[in-house]
Amino acid sequence: MPPKSTVHHPLFARFYAWQSHAAEPVIGPLRSELLAGLTGRVIEIGAGNGLNFAHYPRTVSEVVAVEPERVLRRHAVEAALRAEVPVDVVPGVAEALPVKSEAFDAVVLSLVLCSVRDVRRALAEACRVLRPGGELRFFEHGLAPDGRVMPGVQKGLDRTVWPLLFGGCHVARDPLAGLRAAGLDLGPYRRLHVPDHGPRLPTSYCVLGRAHRPGGDAAD
Repeated sequence: MPPKSTVHHPLFARFYAWQSHAAEPVIGPLRSELLAGLTGRVIEIGAGNGLNFAHYPRTVSEVVAVEPERVLRRHAVEAALRAEVPVDVVPGVAEALPVKSEAFDAVVLSLVLCSVRDVRRALAEACRVLRPGGELRFFEHGLAPDGRVMPGVQKGLDRTVWPLLFGGCHVARDPLAGLRAAGLDLGPYRRLHVPDHGPRLPTSYCVLGRAHRPGGDAAD
């Protein structure tokens, strides 16, 4: 069965829009790190309310921002009008991107793999639209890499209330394993806690880095 072309979580979307702005003093510098040095045509998969747009460097010639949730997409359109690079916000889901194959120099995944319906299919689509040698930038939260208590808590939350309360989000997925399984070549990455102080939350275990699609000339 083909994936639905839209997602509708209006209550969660409004909460997310508020919460993401409140967290921007912490997340904003990470967005800048994620996007630094990008060039050419970029596709951002799961753009949310568009908070990444202000951080794209002017070396980017175009951003195609795919967002399935209607409320968040409206916010993203407003953010695109304020961006310093051309941004085209379009509807669509990660598992069936509405763009041509090998059309982009870079793919951006920012806090999206937690909520896609099918991680394997979404990453296959990311590889399809990325040119050979093109770069994938990722900033994701996921399964705690060590310890016994938190991974168990995360898996329990995924089986019960968390996806229902938070718009399909999962806290026990492993983004690095997913990228490797998709056939991408992992580049430099770092693990971090968000926030970096205070008690650890189920969403605190993050990874930020780069990968490449094999073939062609890899980005610098």
